[in-house]
Amino acid sequence: MVNAGDRAPDFSLESDSGKTVGLADFPGKTVVLYFYPKDDTPGCTREAQAFSAALRAFADAGAVVLGVSRDSAERHRKFRDKYDLGVTLLSDPDLAAHNAYGVYGEKSMYGKKVMGTIRSTFIIGPDRAVKHAFSAVKVDGHADEVLALVRGGGRGEAPPAPLAGATAKSAAKTPAKSAAKAPAKGAAKTPAKSAAKAPAKGAAKAPAKTR
Repeated sequence: MVNAGDRAPDFSLESDSGKTVGLADFPGKTVVLYFYPKDDTPGCTREAQAFSAALRAFADAGAVVLGVSRDSAERHRKFRDKYDLGVTLLSDPDLAAHNAYGVYGEKSMYGKKVMGTIRSTFIIGPDRAVKHAFSAVKVDGHADEVLALVRGGGRGEAPPAPLAGATAKSAAKTPAKSAAKAPAKGAAKTPAKSAAKAPAKGAAKAPAKTR
């Protein structure tokens, strides 16, 4: 599989609009290239809808989104029209792009090993270097995660955040916990005890002895 830091393989694939599309068609743009197994299946539909819903935000960040599967351009058009999708869908029936990016191989489906498309996403910078690579993608929340990385890296530059999706999530959770707990323990207990107990003892006993 192509990894972060590798040169992105070029391709020439038919789109749902009937045009031939490749990386050279998007000079100066970040390209979000995602591979998915099959049109009009539950997970692939949710993924396409999520990327479509975020298209304006991707465009504002200087990025375009391309979805690739083995389905024909005609099937892509039906899929696009049925769900009113905005992402550009590319047809790769002979697996040329799949093999170039290393996203076709053995995977587990319903407990069985089968050959097929491994759901994957690549964020490709304007210099055509792969900035981030995701394999065995979990659909829900993925489009938002990719958008955050595209925004964080500006127009294709690698951001300071971790490159893997899982590590990006853990990095977001860890600081929040430590920041919330650490100050609360020390600040709440120490002053409260000393302020309440010390004056009370001295104030109650001293006047009693003078009488």
